[in-house]
Amino acid sequence: MLPSFLQPLDFTYYRFVQTLAEDSTVVWLHYLSYFFGGAFLTNAVPHWVSGVMGCAFQSPFAKPPGEGLSSSTVNVLWGFFNVLVGYLLIWRVGNFDLRTGPDVIAAGLGALLMGLLMARMFGRLHGGNDASSR
Repeated sequence: MLPSFLQPLDFTYYRFVQTLAEDSTVVWLHYLSYFFGGAFLTNAVPHWVSGVMGCAFQSPFAKPPGEGLSSSTVNVLWGFFNVLVGYLLIWRVGNFDLRTGPDVIAAGLGALLMGLLMARMFGRLHGGNDASSR
């Protein structure tokens, strides 16, 4: 018998292993969905914030795509679309649970990877990749 402070960890691990044994294909598709949901939610942040602040910002609809500036209205709409897709991928696929490690890790890794990619891309355009230039 495990000590009481380890019981929630044991339950989470047991649920994860049991679900994996039942249908591993569906479970991995859920984790893939959570990963991309985290990426979409992260992508929503700079577009939504820039748009609400009334600032032009890069978007896929600018010319050239991803480098030119789009209006604040376009960015609010694009940010909202990303929130909607992120919501659908995380909370409407499978049984996402914030208290289950693998679910949160999958979404968190998607958010982290998208954040790093965006930092490099936008840093190139705004001078944020070269810390010595300040």
